[in-house]
Amino acid sequence: MGTTATAATAPVTSVSGNSVGARIVAAASGEVGQAEQPPGSNNSPRIAQYRAATAGNPGPGPWCAYFVSWAARQAGAPVGDQGQGFGSVDALYAWAQRAGRAYTSNSGRTPQPGDLIVFHEHIGIVESVDANGQIHTIEGNSSDQVARRVHPPSDAVGFVRMS
Repeated sequence: MGTTATAATAPVTSVSGNSVGARIVAAASGEVGQAEQPPGSNNSPRIAQYRAATAGNPGPGPWCAYFVSWAARQAGAPVGDQGQGFGSVDALYAWAQRAGRAYTSNSGRTPQPGDLIVFHEHIGIVESVDANGQIHTIEGNSSDQVARRVHPPSDAVGFVRMS
């Protein structure tokens, strides 16, 4: 998580409808509060389900990419050329670049609800964007749980357009 991120309790705006972005946000928002058991273990029965959304169902490890892979699969928009999901932020972003879905933070484009937002070695889901550019996210493996955060645009490396 970027050093300037802050905890958030609720989004400023919400996404509605049945778009891919709305479905990703809905899947992720239902998971807020899911935590590692025990803390610091990168594991729990629910986190094991997030891992199952990635090829080979890897063992416990940093799980932010597992979480976004799971949310995208729940929304009917799995990530990867064969929908295999990713256990690595770098692999997910590299796929998005090859697929023409990746945008850098200085691309002039604004992230949209349901986009995957990429930080240095971390990834989350855009829930909303304020008029001033603050980005509200839902992130797995943020303080050992699924949590809402707020980031300035400068925290992001880029984002992955999911719809």
